[in-house]
Amino acid sequence: MAIQGSSPDAGHEVVLTWPDADQLHSALKVSSSSLRAIGACRAAPGSTRGSYLPIFTFQEVRQHCAVHREACPSALGYRDLGPYSFKTRGIIWKRPTELCANPQFIIGGATRTDVCQGELGDCWLLAAIASLTLNPEILYRVVPKDQNFQKDYAGIFHFQFWQYGEWVDVVVDDRLPTKNGKLVFVHSEEGNEFWSALLEKAYAKLNGSYEALTGGSTMEGFEDFTGGISESYELRRAPSNLYQIIQKALRAGSLLGCSIDITTAAEIEAITSLKLVKGHAYSVTGAEEVYYRGRPEKLVRLRNPWGEVEWTGAWSDNAPEWNYIDPKQRQALDKQIDDGEFWMAFSDFQRQFTRLEICNLTPDTLTSNEVNKWDLTLFNGQWRRGSSAGGCQNYQATYWTNPQFKIRLDEPDDDHEGSLNEPCCTILVGLMQKNRRRQKKMGEALLSIGYSLYQIPQELENNTDTHVNHAFFARNQPAARSDPYVNLREVSSRIKLPLGEYLIVPSTFEPYKNGEFCLRVFSEKQAKPQMIGDVVAARPYEPHVDNKDIDDEFKTLFQKLSGEDCEVTATELQTILNRVLVKRRDIKSDGFNINTCREMISLLDTNGTGTLGLVEFKTLWMKIQKYLAIYKKVDSDYSGTIDSHEMRNALREAGFTLNDQVQHSIVIRYACSKLTIDFDGFVACMIRLETLFKVFHLLDKDKSGVIQLSLAEWPCCTLV
Repeated sequence: MAIQGSSPDAGHEVVLTWPDADQLHSALKVSSSSLRAIGACRAAPGSTRGSYLPIFTFQEVRQHCAVHREACPSALGYRDLGPYSFKTRGIIWKRPTELCANPQFIIGGATRTDVCQGELGDCWLLAAIASLTLNPEILYRVVPKDQNFQKDYAGIFHFQFWQYGEWVDVVVDDRLPTKNGKLVFVHSEEGNEFWSALLEKAYAKLNGSYEALTGGSTMEGFEDFTGGISESYELRRAPSNLYQIIQKALRAGSLLGCSIDITTAAEIEAITSLKLVKGHAYSVTGAEEVYYRGRPEKLVRLRNPWGEVEWTGAWSDNAPEWNYIDPKQRQALDKQIDDGEFWMAFSDFQRQFTRLEICNLTPDTLTSNEVNKWDLTLFNGQWRRGSSAGGCQNYQATYWTNPQFKIRLDEPDDDHEGSLNEPCCTILVGLMQKNRRRQKKMGEALLSIGYSLYQIPQELENNTDTHVNHAFFARNQPAARSDPYVNLREVSSRIKLPLGEYLIVPSTFEPYKNGEFCLRVFSEKQAKPQMIGDVVAARPYEPHVDNKDIDDEFKTLFQKLSGEDCEVTATELQTILNRVLVKRRDIKSDGFNINTCREMISLLDTNGTGTLGLVEFKTLWMKIQKYLAIYKKVDSDYSGTIDSHEMRNALREAGFTLNDQVQHSIVIRYACSKLTIDFDGFVACMIRLETLFKVFHLLDKDKSGVIQLSLAEWPCCTLV
């Protein structure tokens, strides 16, 4: 049961959408009368009679619903934690009330020691949770207050996560996986505090299972807890002011994580001689300067989510260096407890660790002393095989078919670094692929993704009707781009650009990869967004044919083909066209089917006879000749077919302006498994589009671009 909401306060509205009352009260074990008693019911948008949205607060759910459904084996996983895996043998789902005498949700506020790793490889997530405890305001957005095992306890808890531009509530029951009476996964050091275990369960539910959480980047957890945007630093190539950036980020409540890269699979969680774990996510929880033997020494504090295994080098617990600093500082900093948290010299940190990740809640706090509100622009899009999954610039034939977005930068930063003649704007661009973790059980891995930005020349500014074409990318190099394509959930970078209009092209590394994404642009001043190719319009070729314009040879041929009635039926039309196709060697076709021929007649039959007269047949013949010329022009490799990505050019030549959704529908309907379209399929597509636009314009009497149809009218239109 996932409940979507927008506010963590006690009275926020929670909306569940269920097809009908029976399914709803069956799922919640609550009677229909109880649901009506909970709150008002309203019709779901676009629903039929009887479908409704019950509206009630989380507290009312807690009062009226005790979740009795047993924990499902698939909640654990699908392979290593699947139903028949040896790793899941002996696992019993138990409530905290069955594990200890006095279970608590949170005791004295959430602390880092509440987050100890269990048998799941989700240290990246736990490092993010541990950092979350440093900022109570952020923590209680994710882990709403007023939840406990005492007052109004009903066995359910709720949490909030940011997901691709919106906050989502996830409600879970409190059954947790155990072995031998102990929690299998995350747990608190004390053993009777359960907020972290329930948070992990809610996040697992959001992503499909516990196993889906195996492996990841701390940045992913950071962003899902804050809605912020992340930056990554390679420590061996870090800026000279990195220590100040870390201090400033910690003061601003930003979340920080770090890790040591591995070179082989055997190194995963290998422990070095100084007790650092490779391929493992740590939280950065502090940064302090001390005076050591009369000189300043920069220190950083790290935490291992295991809750144990600590650095044993300089400045570790009980290391001799602590004897040479101010005793008060030593007392404040050196805890001398094996709790997974430790200090180390910043110089050692840069040598030992590979990467630092920072999630910016307000990105400008890392580079400016003034806290400004950044402007956020969010685009959603899809890569679809054969239509909008063009791959990177290595694939020039298809790259231009990727989704394209425009932003316009009109105002420079207040403290821009450009010259007076060329002021600059700062933007932070993040490309995030959606829902890949949920799809792991289907064998889907993260795609390698990246993006490029191009400055638009003045002559092409304000043009948003169609995609920028192949020729543009052949002539223009990117003004900026993300780092090399990488299989992370999000890639991001901070970019300074002169004023102007820019095209952003997000892509996967290889073409023909399906995926969904959101593209976020943070800018110091407002960036005016424009989406490319969201227009749908048609100006198809319409030959003007008059009886007197038709030459005698064509009339004689028509009379011979049509017979005594001088009218061509669908069957006769099929025979005529396929005889012509058989003779051509420059195009490939399986021949026109009878349904396409009927649709051709329907489009041009002005008197409703279901046949074509001389003028109508001549008009159709000229249309087919036009489509043949376009088809051959677009068939750049002379294969006799056109590739699905070439359909964009063909449609444009034929007078159609279509958005990505329609382009993708065309590929699904008319392309074969090899993503090619033969001539009869191409003509069938053109005729179908002409028919659809013709019917729409006939019904759009006031030219508003919107029509309304009754149920009786709908089949008449679709059967045309």
